[in-house]
Amino acid sequence: MTDADWTLHPQLAADTVTVGELPLGRLLLSNDAHYPWLILVPRRAGIREIHELAEVDQLQLLRESMLLSKALMAVFAPDKLNIAALGNVVPQLHVHHIARYSTDPAWPAPVWGRVPSLPYDADLRAARLAQLRAALAESLVAAG
Repeated sequence: MTDADWTLHPQLAADTVTVGELPLGRLLLSNDAHYPWLILVPRRAGIREIHELAEVDQLQLLRESMLLSKALMAVFAPDKLNIAALGNVVPQLHVHHIARYSTDPAWPAPVWGRVPSLPYDADLRAARLAQLRAALAESLVAAG
């Protein structure tokens, strides 16, 4: 497979909305208004694990993850930031970045399977996307 063969996994496409493109990864917003929850997906075909990426892409993934981490902390001021690459349900490599609060419905447990997701209404989704795009404006690249 080549990078030109890369496509977003259908489950990620169904559960998210695109925030934008970074040099390596597509940045997605999870459709769960309980948490500011971003998912970074490297645009590399056939990759399931971080160690499978070329070394230059591993470093770029870390750069982009740190960029998102700083943006989430600055914009949402969470009590804790959870970062995880699980892939138990969706095998395509993707890294979750979830802003957590001691008042959120799953705290202090992991978010998976704790409470049903709360889909964004159109206004809140638009506001959240605008916040994220503004915070990341210098880093987002034109989709190609």
